[in-house]
Amino acid sequence: MDYIQNNKAAWEEAFEHRKPGWGENNHERLLDEHLPFFCADVARELEAVDWSGRAVAQFCCNNGRELLSLLRLGAASGTGFDIAENILAQAAETAKKAGVGNCRFVACNILDIPETFHGGFDFVFFTIGAITWFRDLGPLFQKAADCLKPGGRFLLHDFHPFMNMLPMPGEPAFDPERPDRVAYSYFRREPWLENEGMGYLSERYASKTFTSFSHTMADIVGAVSAAGMRVEKLREFDYDVGLTDAYDGRGLPLSFLLTAEKDRAK
Repeated sequence: MDYIQNNKAAWEEAFEHRKPGWGENNHERLLDEHLPFFCADVARELEAVDWSGRAVAQFCCNNGRELLSLLRLGAASGTGFDIAENILAQAAETAKKAGVGNCRFVACNILDIPETFHGGFDFVFFTIGAITWFRDLGPLFQKAADCLKPGGRFLLHDFHPFMNMLPMPGEPAFDPERPDRVAYSYFRREPWLENEGMGYLSERYASKTFTSFSHTMADIVGAVSAAGMRVEKLREFDYDVGLTDAYDGRGLPLSFLLTAEKDRAK
């Protein structure tokens, strides 16, 4: 599990190298906008839920912006889990500035969430770029299922696994004349190693190593099912959700939304 602790160090270092003002005005958007930080398709999914009395958890919550946004739909409480302690400190500060008092943030390895949280949530969700930090999705989704009440709901919104085949603009394999050209195996098992910071969060610098992993759609659906959750919906979209718009609208699967329900007998 060393890669997880190494990623913790890399994330916390990236936050210390964050771009000026990164995340500091999230409370303003939370106060002024309806469901900021969610794309339209996810927002519609969330708006269809009756949140009254619901306890909600976000795994890999980063600086808490999605969880805090969801709570404004009326959930009773929210808990955000993440490994990076300094990023969670910003999450707590954002909650305070936005006047959200029914939320807490817990710093820990997601796979080691204490058993005191098991069976404690009506809804557990992951957002963009979370599951890539785990080599094996089985223990990850089992932890999500353990934390859900019987009949609880699970939501995953992320990059489509197909995107792991596509070179990003700036990479040698990217060809603007052939933007649908694939460069990597869909079934890649070796990890991705990065040492240039975290692009959306920090400036580029010689960073500690980020280690991430590719997963196929079969890996994802299979791990959800093996954890005792029944897949209810799987939608795929032809737009990216954070990496690049170079491939948008070209008929390629770029993002997806999966929802599931935990077995009511467990």
